Amino acid sequence: MGRVLPLLSLSLALYVAAALPVSADSRYESVTKDAAFRASIELPEGAAFVALSEGVTYYRQANAVSCATADVLVHGFSVPSYIWDPTYDFLASKGRCVVTLDLYGRGFSDNPDVAYTDELFATQVLELLDHLNIEKANLLGLSNGGRVVSQVAGLAPERVEQLIYVASSGFRDVSRAADVQVSQEEINELIARYPELPAGQLSDFKDPTSFQDWDDKYAELLVHKGFARALISTRKNHDSQELDRIHAELQASGIPVATIWGDSDTVVVYAGFAEKIERLLPKRAEHFVPESGHLPHMENQPYMEGLLTDILSLD
Repeated sequence: MGRVLPLLSLSLALYVAAALPVSADSRYESVTKDAAFRASIELPEGAAFVALSEGVTYYRQANAVSCATADVLVHGFSVPSYIWDPTYDFLASKGRCVVTLDLYGRGFSDNPDVAYTDELFATQVLELLDHLNIEKANLLGLSNGGRVVSQVAGLAPERVEQLIYVASSGFRDVSRAADVQVSQEEINELIARYPELPAGQLSDFKDPTSFQDWDDKYAELLVHKGFARALISTRKNHDSQELDRIHAELQASGIPVATIWGDSDTVVVYAGFAEKIERLLPKRAEHFVPESGHLPHMENQPYMEGLLTDILSLD
């Protein structure tokens, strides 16, 4: 996978160990992502923090010189930006200006006490582009990140060079919850399930045997205070009506759209919305990655890199 740095560096692991009780269960939701937390992180090359309107955001950028147009990688529902590491490294090796970030409530970025909507995340992406003086972007949205890049296109289509959806969940029919507030009881119920969540991440792969440490990396996320609330709020605020409108408007916008799916994805099942996506985005370029599940860029990296070479016209 080519990860530059584990999610928790050695210094951060020591910080956590010193700050938390001995019991493993007591570590859940016990680390606040404050200035001391950020100071304890050994950042990889190109990584930094920036204060945006709703909180501090962690990002990485490669090949920042002459970066009017960038490849921006937006992660999915719960796993932060390290999920894009293989693609980040590949595009960087081609001399591309590449940007990835942790959305609010995930990874090293802040967990603000706000409603976690598609618009919140899209605004975060746009504010980061402004900070980096990036005028336009090729937006790659993975799973729930597909919802985010669609919303970016809805808010600021002039900033979008093209859209690349990878296993996007943004085409499913969902409705916003009648009550989008998150109760302490709901948070407690999800935290009670934390012991079982890491192993569940392995279902993203058709063959998880090549990703033995994937669940351990996910377990590191569970120490962050506010993680459960962010996940619950995100799910409650999902709604397909606005995204359907944006997707329909894409056909008249001239923005190129490509969709990429693993041929064995059991998380976002293509058959469940095949008719809908054909109706909304008939002009899209559609691709299926063989021998891969929900994370085709990780499970069949050579095939995925070949697709991106064609889609982005790489040398």
